[in-house]
Amino acid sequence: MAELGTDIDKAADLLRNDEIVAIPTETVYGLAGNGLKSDTIEKIYMVKNRPASNPLILHIASINYLDGLVTEIPETAIKLAEKFWPGALTLVLPKNDKVPDIATAGLKTVAVRVPAHELTLRLLSMLDFPLAAPSANLSNRVSPTTAEHVNFQIGKSIQYILDGGQCSKGIESTIVGFVDEIPIILRHGALSIDKIKQVVGKVLTKKDHTTIVAPGMSPKHYSPKTLLIACDNIQLTIAGLKGLHIAVLTLCPDSHKELDENIFKVSLTSKGDLSEAAYNLYEKLFLIDKMNFDCIVVEYVPDVGIGISINDRLRRASN
Repeated sequence: MAELGTDIDKAADLLRNDEIVAIPTETVYGLAGNGLKSDTIEKIYMVKNRPASNPLILHIASINYLDGLVTEIPETAIKLAEKFWPGALTLVLPKNDKVPDIATAGLKTVAVRVPAHELTLRLLSMLDFPLAAPSANLSNRVSPTTAEHVNFQIGKSIQYILDGGQCSKGIESTIVGFVDEIPIILRHGALSIDKIKQVVGKVLTKKDHTTIVAPGMSPKHYSPKTLLIACDNIQLTIAGLKGLHIAVLTLCPDSHKELDENIFKVSLTSKGDLSEAAYNLYEKLFLIDKMNFDCIVVEYVPDVGIGISINDRLRRASN
């Protein structure tokens, strides 16, 4: 298994030598390598078993590094970056020739963000290249929010995991592209659409998710090994699953008290806070996934604020 530690110098040396390292961010752990070297990026795809059609996010130390990767930055993109970087916002912009095609799955645009994690920001400041860093898990599986999650899934394939504790947000970044200066949400994430609207006003949302134009847009994603069934009504769903060993993931401890007391229940929050639910989502799925249930049944949360992003994850995980 991989070594876990907080040695930034060691992580930097490995990355300079074209190795890949797992790094913490505020959203989820990333599997990082030199974002300007095709051979290193290919290692990331191989370890994750990630389809070559799924582009990566490049991580930079500050907005000052953005010019070196893109050819054009809309004014609205600058406003968003100045407000939310470092943070859980990824911008999709026209790439320049420095960015290899393998990093963008052949697209003419590149996804970029500044992560809000002290260890990784210090690491990035020590490097003279951006880090390509998709989630540090096997493709389509639950994203890791602790170093132990990373080690469990891909620890045999990498040397070092920079341990930054549990990720503070718990779900991936919000990805934003631009259509004639107007932001368009390509992936809902830890930064809510409401907060983005407060800065730029009008925001579009992409309805067609069959075309992948940014990371994390695959129809099936974020899935545990155990069959996950996301639904609008837990009681009706469970009634159709007689004979199966079921775990139920609820929003609150007092949710669905009417269920059979023998059904295993885990809650995402103590009192229904959706930010807490996002923080705990992958952690709870990892927990249940190790317990050999036939399926996990989870009810969609209120579709507001960060709840939109949680429901997006549940929908993709259950495909």
